[in-house]
Amino acid sequence: MTRRTLRLGAFLLAPGYHVASWRHPTARANGGLDFAHYRELLHTAERGKFDMFFVADGVGIRTPYNNADELSRWGRFLQFDPLTLLSALAVHTTHIGLAATASTTYNEPFHIARKFASIDHLSAGRSAWNIVTSVTDAEAKNFNRDSQPDHASRYHRAREFMEVVTGLWDSWDDDAFGYDKESGRYFDPDGLHVLDHKGEHFSVRGPLNVARPPQGYPVLIQAGASADGQDFAARWAEVVFTAAQTLEEGRTFYRGIKQQAAAYGRDADQMKVMPGLFPVIGRTRAEAEDKYAVLQELVDPVVGLGLLTQLLGDIDISGFPLDEPLPELPPTQGSTSRQQLVYDKARREGLTVRELYQSLTGGRGHRVVIGTPQDVADLMEEWFTGEAADGFNVMPPVLPEGLDDFVDLVVPELQRRGLFRTEYESTTLRGNLGIDRPARGAAAELPLSSTGPS
Repeated sequence: MTRRTLRLGAFLLAPGYHVASWRHPTARANGGLDFAHYRELLHTAERGKFDMFFVADGVGIRTPYNNADELSRWGRFLQFDPLTLLSALAVHTTHIGLAATASTTYNEPFHIARKFASIDHLSAGRSAWNIVTSVTDAEAKNFNRDSQPDHASRYHRAREFMEVVTGLWDSWDDDAFGYDKESGRYFDPDGLHVLDHKGEHFSVRGPLNVARPPQGYPVLIQAGASADGQDFAARWAEVVFTAAQTLEEGRTFYRGIKQQAAAYGRDADQMKVMPGLFPVIGRTRAEAEDKYAVLQELVDPVVGLGLLTQLLGDIDISGFPLDEPLPELPPTQGSTSRQQLVYDKARREGLTVRELYQSLTGGRGHRVVIGTPQDVADLMEEWFTGEAADGFNVMPPVLPEGLDDFVDLVVPELQRRGLFRTEYESTTLRGNLGIDRPARGAAAELPLSSTGPS
């Protein structure tokens, strides 16, 4: 029996995950448009045997600021298109997975199916898609809308989007292309499967003009934790990116999402739950605390309040007294799960509005650990062995320094404890994650509803 070991993703925003990281003396403020910076980070993550390199994205400048002066203080929204970036990075690596965010709300299924299939071929089977529905009006206004569709409508479209995308990836048998020069047949006609989808949102004939991806399907990642988001993940996701503040929150989510996956007829062990982890690492706890203090001193109050506004679903908080508790909040059409997580944190810890935004500038709702490599490894081991996580998406506070610290100090400690690999098991992302390669048509065999076929 193969021992269960941690899975690790490197969740890398170009200057670092802390909201003030771009102002840090060691950060590359222009890193979002510096290919050499990304290449260096990717090589470091691969040296640390990470499963995947994760590039987040939005299709607009997703900030709540009212004018250019406020926006100018944010300083972290410029970056390459992630699919273009991963295509370029694919040739510089051999084992680490390449994950990118793409929206089901502001794309067409054929485009997404073709692009991710292409990256999977370019990387010899290492691509992954972080599936999002998009959550801000700022993005909607770039796509012929004044505001985003409501929460339920976005997920309704996303479910049909997945039917089409997986159907397009199944356009060809794995061995359809024989390139038989003697017979004159480029492919076996019996290996072609035309989708001919006609649904509420999409009419797509197919087939895809890319051969079936080396992994069958790119690895499917999903991060929504609302009721709709969890149901969507239970049906489709192979990696679930989540946020949890406490061990018990993590355990509750872990049990619940695995049970929901089983209700769809899936093997729950084939789903990897990977919470976000924001580690500030020092050789002593005092050194780690000093590092964090430096970052906190760089937080502009305008940015802190803007971040809180964003995490609360773009609710206007300008009239909230800063030194009083967060009041009751109205519903949002943004990220309902993140709003609830932030609200629960404020109530649990008795934080004022000012204290709340200060506490969120690092992890933004994800688990923060400030300490030695042993402290970080202790938390990871507790969550892993306590069935609150199958691994973590690591969010270094400042780059490249924070990733170097994790790879050089924490990874050896995890390896010493037998919790993490010393060598890659496979050259594909699925192989390293321990997720099976789907047979052609596998997605269509599962029910569309957890209560049975629909």
